[in-house]
Amino acid sequence: MEPNEPGGRSARKHQAIVNAATTTFMAKGYAGTSMDDIAKLAAVSKQTVYKHFADKEKLFAEIVLATTERIEAMIDLVADIPADSDSLEEDLLRLARQFLTALTQPQVFQLRRLIIANADTFPELGAAWYEQGFERVLATLADTFRRLSDQGLLRIDDALLAANHFSGLLLWIPVNKAMFHGSPQHTPSELDRYADAGVRAFLAAYR
Repeated sequence: MEPNEPGGRSARKHQAIVNAATTTFMAKGYAGTSMDDIAKLAAVSKQTVYKHFADKEKLFAEIVLATTERIEAMIDLVADIPADSDSLEEDLLRLARQFLTALTQPQVFQLRRLIIANADTFPELGAAWYEQGFERVLATLADTFRRLSDQGLLRIDDALLAANHFSGLLLWIPVNKAMFHGSPQHTPSELDRYADAGVRAFLAAYR
């Protein structure tokens, strides 16, 4: 907290700085963003920004790692597939569509591009974001597939590899198109088609 500043006001300024930094880093990239830019958008002084964050690198790290907290809903989603042979395909299809919708949002693509662009400069940060975010989703999905295999609904030797196969079948086309074009290129109906085809291919290999 800043000296002589009430906690609520300090917290609001902190959040305003984080929000402004997120917007500015997304728009201008790390190198193109200055603390002046962030202070102006947050409507605070540059001195206030430095009171909350020692430097631009620490601010960048906070906004990147903060996004991993949003992964809990995705983890709950992939952990909640019922073990029922009659509805397995339907359940996986519902999961696939929700999975695709969540991971192909424009802000997700922007963040992914921002982290990849700075991976050489901040390799530990990129690794932490992957490990605390998407890798946790894959590990939970692997646990779910292992459970379904133990119950005889799937035939899986390497559950983590199967989780990567499932994700890859869904994400390869829309993610690569977005990365090279700079923005999402899919329609909702195309996402449904990717989900349908991905689940069919996955079950052909693992059921």
